[in-house]
Amino acid sequence: MNTERIKLLKEFISGEPDNPFNTYALAMEYYEIDPSESLALLRSLLQDHPEYLPSYFKAAHLLWDTENWEEADAVFQNGIRLAENQGDQKALGELKSAYLNFQFDRD
Repeated sequence: MNTERIKLLKEFISGEPDNPFNTYALAMEYYEIDPSESLALLRSLLQDHPEYLPSYFKAAHLLWDTENWEEADAVFQNGIRLAENQGDQKALGELKSAYLNFQFDRD
């Protein structure tokens, strides 16, 4: 765990609370070492910054990993709609592909 980077990101969040990237970056620091903290941060992004597209892919995967099927499904679908609305073809393709794998995994 890079405690120095985590400390710095927390300072950035305090200084720029409306910048979703800082919270996302912190969530990515926690992604492997503390998935529950990462998920809490990603959920706050989905609520407070629903237009921040990168949050959807990672949040859906953590929800999938923890077998929160219904919430993961909703996050995938919301992310796909957002990517379509934003015209982000790369993110759209990644979300659709992951969502398809998620659906196969659930069956």
